[in-house]
Amino acid sequence: MAGTSTHIVTNQPPPLAGYDLFTADRALVEAVERYTDPGVLDEVREELSVLGRASGSAQVQEWGVRANENPPRLRTHDRYGHRIDEVDFDPAWHRLLGKGVGAGLTTAWTRPAGHVRRAAGFLIWTQVEAGNCCPLSMTHAAVPALRTDPELAAEWEPRLTSTVYDRELRAAARKPGALFGMTMTEKQGGSDVRANTTAARPLAEAGTYTLTGHKWFCSAPMSDGFLVLAQAPQGLTCFLVPRILADGTRNVFLIQRLKDKLGNRSNASAEVEFDGTWARRVGEEGRGVRTIIEMVAATRLDCALGSAGLMRQAVAQAVHHCAYREAFGGKLIDKPLMRNVLADLALESEAATALALRLAAAYDDGGERERAFLRLAVPAAKYWITKRCAPVALEAAECLGGNGYVEESGLPRLVRESPLNSVWEGAGNVQALDVLRALQREPGALDACLTEIGRAHGADHRLDRAVKDLFTELADLDGIEGRARRLAERLATVLQGSLLVRHAPPEVADAFCASRLGGDHGASFGTLPTGLDLEAVVERARPTF
Repeated sequence: MAGTSTHIVTNQPPPLAGYDLFTADRALVEAVERYTDPGVLDEVREELSVLGRASGSAQVQEWGVRANENPPRLRTHDRYGHRIDEVDFDPAWHRLLGKGVGAGLTTAWTRPAGHVRRAAGFLIWTQVEAGNCCPLSMTHAAVPALRTDPELAAEWEPRLTSTVYDRELRAAARKPGALFGMTMTEKQGGSDVRANTTAARPLAEAGTYTLTGHKWFCSAPMSDGFLVLAQAPQGLTCFLVPRILADGTRNVFLIQRLKDKLGNRSNASAEVEFDGTWARRVGEEGRGVRTIIEMVAATRLDCALGSAGLMRQAVAQAVHHCAYREAFGGKLIDKPLMRNVLADLALESEAATALALRLAAAYDDGGERERAFLRLAVPAAKYWITKRCAPVALEAAECLGGNGYVEESGLPRLVRESPLNSVWEGAGNVQALDVLRALQREPGALDACLTEIGRAHGADHRLDRAVKDLFTELADLDGIEGRARRLAERLATVLQGSLLVRHAPPEVADAFCASRLGGDHGASFGTLPTGLDLEAVVERARPTF
């Protein structure tokens, strides 16, 4: 018909922007309230809401897009031929990193309820742009390793826990805040860091060395300092490598190339070479793994938190789209099969949030039993939560149909990011074997986990039966290494079930136990059994403006 416009847009959802990512996430809000002392709860809620509003703003979301569309570039030399080994980032990257540092995402060790508030903030901030969370995570996690040397901790901890971001490459003593990176793995060994060949030669000044070797993965290569593993005369040892020396000259830190990664495009990951690089020993010679293990544990928790954040954003986008999109005579969210899919995704997201925040609360407690709990629960949670992230992101993208396959939707970036946390800081097999190692070497760890699980005893028969199955798994030690993944999965899902039965609304706990623990679940999302209140589950996951 003449005069009819073909460009009137109908039946499309509004942008998911201009809202508070914290207050719109009921599971996260409840977890923060559960684990935060009443005396600081109002302060924590307001702080997280400020970050949530910033994260939900169109401007900050655009920064995330720009940082990924303009990935970092390596400059090995300046115009005159001098070796400089610098990485150039889009201005949006620096804005994001400054916002993350300013929001206190590196200050957990020095504040009341520090780990819970920081964990919630990290989960929120991951939803904006996951790449800049890498240097935030490394900086946060370096603190316990540095505390093995009180002198180093006194020098560096105030810089690492600062809320000021200074992007300039200069001596750390002249900066109001500093960031840390880490490099452990080498091309011949990967996760087997004891196969490292980087050599550390002692210097005349006590505790100082020169390093020579090649590192296969260096996280956040533009940081101010790095924790590095190298072979000293007494064995594998942890070292602090400053990017700029105290006199203002550049340390030997040769960036060979930046990795061309599947996702995490905004963040630089590098191969670096040390050739007479000055370093300061952290901890005792030959005790490098023991020194750095607390940093690894903290970054593994961040992997779980990051995956929980990615899942939350994927589910929020899917539910938001389906709440507005109409097809076949009604809203997609009201269609029984789509509701089943959305509810299934929401369960995975809430279970991940519940377990990750419980681990953060254990860090805040700091008691012996909670430390034992973390020793077993962290690798199990890291294994399972990060494994679930990729299928959740893929299914959420499918909820948008063809729109979910288009870059502008944001879902493809979530999909590319989704496998990362399962690979970094020890891939799935490493985590599963660490679960076995904790069971074998630290009997108190199993007792602490079973105590936590047992707090829901008798509340749901499917959970009780799953706990019995877990005991059966633990009692059969024949071929246990080959079953380590199954054991890690069962431990994580039983922990999640216990938390949801105690703390989530009944409809969420019922659906989780029926599907994840009761066995009434198919091989794909959207196969929840009948008789569940799926409408309530989906509505709980819906982001509200």
